[in-house]
Amino acid sequence: MTPSTAPLLYSYRRCPYAMRARMALLVAGIAFDVHEIVLRDKPAAMLALSPKGTVPVLRLPDGSVLEQSLDIMRWAFAAHDPEGWWARAQSATHLDLLAACDGPFKRHLDRYKYPERFGDAGDRALQRDAAVETLLKPLDAQLQHAAQLGGPNPCATDIALFPFVRQFAAVEPVWFAQLPLPALKTWLENWLAHPLFAAAMVKLQSGKVVRFPFSWPPEGV
Repeated sequence: MTPSTAPLLYSYRRCPYAMRARMALLVAGIAFDVHEIVLRDKPAAMLALSPKGTVPVLRLPDGSVLEQSLDIMRWAFAAHDPEGWWARAQSATHLDLLAACDGPFKRHLDRYKYPERFGDAGDRALQRDAAVETLLKPLDAQLQHAAQLGGPNPCATDIALFPFVRQFAAVEPVWFAQLPLPALKTWLENWLAHPLFAAAMVKLQSGKVVRFPFSWPPEGV
């Protein structure tokens, strides 16, 4: 693909929604251009495509636009998914975990991490504990059966949930380390060290469109 015909992803490195989109595009082997945005100066071209003003936003080669991370993941794996990452993520259990993550867990996470933004959110510790009950305990129970949610190998649910669990764990790492969720913590540690995550988190110059510099799997693997 040339830069003019490659999908263009508007992204922000630390956004968990953008992380899952980048990881899916990498796994699907799709070459893409990326515009790392500056939050205080969002590009006019992105806002013209998606007035909601949040990332990720993917402009496809035919000019159509995907504005939600899960839609980007679905599109990527529909294009190329020989190992069945998407298909193995469609069980009722996986869909329930994903709904919990993007719904109540994210709501509790925001009020736990940014209590100053939510004056009526109540006790911060209650939000933290509710997040554990909503997603982390069910996720730990599921991971006791296999190293990944996809079984011995990961699936789309793993990379969809991991960035949000990572964000939660980083708020109070000492407290998180004491949680009795051994399977979850092992899963998180393995993803933090995973080459796919490292590739997806490469630092790019903000404000410029560049070809994403990594492909998956790495050459020689």
